[in-house]
Amino acid sequence: MSNIHTSPHPLVAHKLTLLRHRDTEPKKFRELVREISALMVYEATVDLLIEPKTVETPLATCLGSELKEKIGLVPILRSGLGMVEGVWNLMPAAEVWHIGLYRDERTLKPVEYYNKLPIEPTVSACLILDPMLATGGSAVATVDVLKRWGVKRIKFVGILGAPEGIALMQTHHPEVPIYLAAVDERLNERGYILPGLGDAGDRQFGTG
Repeated sequence: MSNIHTSPHPLVAHKLTLLRHRDTEPKKFRELVREISALMVYEATVDLLIEPKTVETPLATCLGSELKEKIGLVPILRSGLGMVEGVWNLMPAAEVWHIGLYRDERTLKPVEYYNKLPIEPTVSACLILDPMLATGGSAVATVDVLKRWGVKRIKFVGILGAPEGIALMQTHHPEVPIYLAAVDERLNERGYILPGLGDAGDRQFGTG
């Protein structure tokens, strides 16, 4: 579990509790997803490369820093979309590339239906965004796609994870760090995280 990072931050714990509550309405749910996403990416980007940059303050010349790496955000459709805005607030220059996957409800396996990545990578590091690391199939498939694309640095940033999904990711992509607000108990027979928060997509978009 050395590559699994769960947030110790009190704000994350507080907001996650509100997110889980069954009476949290879609508007508030979306706000909480954005806020937690920003906090999680703050932690996940602690090792991004920077380079020196000189700026002029109102009073003097100052040596500062700027990001050296070009970052790509890869939300897994559709629930990952809700995480993008929170991350963009921190890194407005980040590129966003969409990968569409849905989980077959019979087999619980991911099915890819959308991928518009260009032929060559345009970023040096990618953050995969998905609120729920449940069975892990979609996360594994997305990493497969990004590796084929040629991205060298990949991280998974989510909100909740299940031991089953974490185990699958570590089996297939042990070098990919996983950042989560919390790891829950297990999956139920339908592949939902318990205690979880329900269907993150439905709760964001009011379609449940």
